[in-house]
Amino acid sequence: MDVFSDPANRDVYITGFLWILKLTLAGGAGALILGVLLAAMRVSPVPVLRGFGTAWVNIFRNTPLTLIIFFCYFGLFSTLGFSIADDIDLNNFWLGVVGLSVYTAAFVCEAIRSGINTVPPGQAEAARAIGMSFRQTLTMIVLPQAGRAVIAPLGSILIALCKNSTIVGTIGLMESSNAMKDLINANGNAVIAIFLVFAGTFAVVLIPTGYAFGWLAGRLAVKR
Repeated sequence: MDVFSDPANRDVYITGFLWILKLTLAGGAGALILGVLLAAMRVSPVPVLRGFGTAWVNIFRNTPLTLIIFFCYFGLFSTLGFSIADDIDLNNFWLGVVGLSVYTAAFVCEAIRSGINTVPPGQAEAARAIGMSFRQTLTMIVLPQAGRAVIAPLGSILIALCKNSTIVGTIGLMESSNAMKDLINANGNAVIAIFLVFAGTFAVVLIPTGYAFGWLAGRLAVKR
């Protein structure tokens, strides 16, 4: 552990995990918003919207995340000149958020849709019978119950997103995997200790997170 007694090495370690935290929070927020919209499309009475939602899920769920991240960087940024920020690290961060969001949204969509399927059809039929529109039925009746039913699956998706965030390091962002690589290159005699610290940090954060989502799912479960 002498490696982390050096303030410079500690800064590399902390900065790497701060980027992971930011990627997880921003990517999770984007994926949740987009995933809910896609789920609404998949249960929509409009065939075009259903087709779009189905195509999105099938394409992105079966495309490796690395390819999506590479497309965001080499396709959108390098080739098409699409830039979100002037600072290169910040630009790479937001490109990573875009890639993580569109990929993870496919899984969020399916989780939300499975929650929608747990809501008794009679409730939606009753809502339509009293004159509520599809949007009103979905937002006021169906989604609140569906959300409570899929807390545990969404927690698993968030945990997977946190681990997937390390892939953004492939486009140059100094997140935890790149930080670990740099520390190992500079301190080859402490490779095992460095790995254990980084792996342990993920475990210390993600294992309690999984238990927390499990507890919350039980607490908020819809009693039928």
